[in-house]
This record gives sequence, C-alpha cells and structure tokens, in this order.
Amino acid sequence: MLSKKQARAFFLGGTVVTFLIFIGLTIYSFSKAQDQTNDEEITEAVVRGKKIWEANNCMGCHTILGEGAYYAPELTKVIDRRGKGYIKAVLMTPISWEPNGRKMVAYGFSKEEAEDLIAFFDWIGGIDLNGFDKIVSPLAKDEN
Repeated sequence: MLSKKQARAFFLGGTVVTFLIFIGLTIYSFSKAQDQTNDEEITEAVVRGKKIWEANNCMGCHTILGEGAYYAPELTKVIDRRGKGYIKAVLMTPISWEPNGRKMVAYGFSKEEAEDLIAFFDWIGGIDLNGFDKIVSPLAKDEN
C-alpha cells in the first residue's frame, strides 16, 4: 500500500509523463513530415472549384473525404475512377443526367467552371488518405 506522500508523487509523476507524451505527439503530428494535406498544390483553379462546389451545394448529394450525403457517388477519387473527360462532360451537359435512377441537376457549367471543379477534384484526389482510399459509397462502385 502506498503512503499519502507516495500516492501523490505517483500521481504527479504520471501526470507529468502523460503531459510530456501528449506534447511530443502533438509536435510530431504537426511536423512537415506528417503533413497529408497536399496544400502546396492549391492553385487559383482549385480555390474557384471549391467555391463552385460550395455555391451549388454539391455536398447535399455527394460525399467528399467522407463528408456529405450518400444520394450520389462519392467524389474523393473520382478523377482516378472516371477520368477528366467524363467528369467535364457530365458537368457541362445541358440536360439532366439520370444514372442508376438518380437524377443529377443539369448545371450546364461553362468550360472554365468545369475545369475549376476538375482541378478541385484532382487536388482532393492527391491528398494522402493513409490508405483509407477505398470507395465508401455503394453508388460509386463499378459493377463486376
């Protein structure tokens, strides 16, 4: 059994060690070697694409980086799955698009807007996901 003095020393020692481990892990996680944001690749086109994404409430139907709705396909790695030409055609089409019985609004984006959105998707696709880049939405899976 510990005396009161020993228990206090044990508690304070454990608290200090835990605090030092916490500070060390915090510094480690903020180090450049651990940076997974891909922020050095942000361009003006990526910023404009993000603004278009938000202005049109794309997250109301789509998911990106695990955030959003599951009505429409997950778009984190959409460039890898579909290619830029396909995405551009879908974004610029003047008629609504109905894959798998789900209707996507025909936004009829201009060429520049579509290219900005593609730049945004391309940037998102370049983020290191720690190996968790599996498709989450069953709507985005290719049928085999």
